[in-house]
Amino acid sequence: MVAQSRDPSFIELFTPKLVTVLRERYGLADVKADAVAGLTVAIVALPLSMAIAIASGVTPDRGLYASIVGGFIVSALGGSRFQIGGPAGAFIVLVAATVAQHGIDGLLLATFLSGLMLSAVGLLRLGTFIKYIPYPVTVGFTAGIATIIFASQLKDLLGLTLAGPEPGPFIPKLEALGRALPTASAAAIAVAALSIGTILLVRRLRPHWPSYLIAVALAAVLAAVLQLPVETIGTRFGGVPSSLPAPHLPDLSWVRIQEVLPAALSFTLLGGIESLLSAVVADSMSGRRHRSNCELVAQGLANIASALFGGICVTGTIARTATNVRAGARGPVSGMLHSVFLLLFMMAAAPLAAYIPLSALAGVLAVVAWTMAEKHQFGILIRASVGDAVVLLATFGLVVFRDLTEGILVGFGLGALLFLHRMAQAVEVDRPDTANGSARAPYDAALATDREVVAYRISGAFFFGAAAGVAAALDRIGEHPKAYVVDFSAVPVIDSTAAATIEGFARKARRQGATVTIAGARRPILRALLTHGVRPPLVRFKADPAEALAAARRTAANAG
Repeated sequence: MVAQSRDPSFIELFTPKLVTVLRERYGLADVKADAVAGLTVAIVALPLSMAIAIASGVTPDRGLYASIVGGFIVSALGGSRFQIGGPAGAFIVLVAATVAQHGIDGLLLATFLSGLMLSAVGLLRLGTFIKYIPYPVTVGFTAGIATIIFASQLKDLLGLTLAGPEPGPFIPKLEALGRALPTASAAAIAVAALSIGTILLVRRLRPHWPSYLIAVALAAVLAAVLQLPVETIGTRFGGVPSSLPAPHLPDLSWVRIQEVLPAALSFTLLGGIESLLSAVVADSMSGRRHRSNCELVAQGLANIASALFGGICVTGTIARTATNVRAGARGPVSGMLHSVFLLLFMMAAAPLAAYIPLSALAGVLAVVAWTMAEKHQFGILIRASVGDAVVLLATFGLVVFRDLTEGILVGFGLGALLFLHRMAQAVEVDRPDTANGSARAPYDAALATDREVVAYRISGAFFFGAAAGVAAALDRIGEHPKAYVVDFSAVPVIDSTAAATIEGFARKARRQGATVTIAGARRPILRALLTHGVRPPLVRFKADPAEALAAARRTAANAG
């Protein structure tokens, strides 16, 4: 007896992984392992959180707030054992554009609304559909984001002084930076080069050491000791607070909500994609499985909380999540402790952050951009097929030169069209013919076409993309038989367009005086055909193709 599968209950779908882990006899050894992993991730997250915030056009403390508050909630309530939440490089472009257009208050409101939307998407169990975004789209927008991040760091990497505000669009930005090249600072370039070189060297010689933190600390010490004329966190922002601010609601007026709603929708789309991609990476590294809808609810709550405390957008961070798994984490407690450690770092070392050169943080983000660009996968997809290359390049180009959300939506649309085209090509209409030696089995021999009965077998998903091709094949009838048999046993799915195609074919056959028998249709296929008028007396139905063929031959003989 075969056991029937059942759909998971609401409680099973939305139980945080923290609860699951604690039920598995979570002990002292697990706490120690998670503490080590959490400390490791916190050391990585400390410079990244500040660097991403600065690149997003806000003060560095807002990146720390997002990692501390949002990161804690992601781990405590999320559907992944190892997910680390916080500010991500993928959001730099969107956050910077939102701040430029709506100010910091508008950013906090957009983050708050995005949190509500993400939670709603999860509760409505729509997270499952995010996984259908084609791989060329994810690679294209990731590479596009990496390109924009790198371009956004050129000003601080080179220590440039611009005549006015730095433009947001890619081409005007490069033009403005090009005009400012004569103002480049040798000290800033040297610090940035030192930062990048230190990261690469540490990764090569001691890959388990915190390369980002070492690079930033070394740059800060040298810049202070040598009194280099470089801009620092202290000179631009006045330092970093040593505690969390009191929570407060953003302006929830209807007019303000309408203004930032497009940005909130963009945050929601990108946040859902990025967080679930990160959870999938954690699954592949650990052999575990995340709960996608539970994860989206937690991401939503994390963004709401981050906005209340003045933090920027929160999402799953692939690099920090991978670091968490490699550091030996046992469960979500490591992510919660990572947030606690970050809070302790901020409380104890906030005055020291003022000495960090901005060119050093720019060097960190330059390495991040280079790493996240997925250059190898980009090259593979370019060579894989024309269709994949078109989807990839369209997404990449639109992300860089137009808009991130537009790039994702257009790429997804092109990817869907490519998939439909490939599915349509996979649908086959066969006419077995033993006389020409094409019968592949006794079953084909039973379906073999004779002069009075023509048998067709449709194989594959029969949907609107394939309907025209199937209709053309059915219309190419050289003879006028007395009966047709259409074998549906290899059709897994059918839509209304395909059902209407069969209905039109049956009416045409009836006008010619021929009968149509549909064989082997599964119950969902049968239901769709009946709904669209494909029913007796227009057609006959038989469960077995061989039986249908025998009945069609008897009908043809009686008609003769």
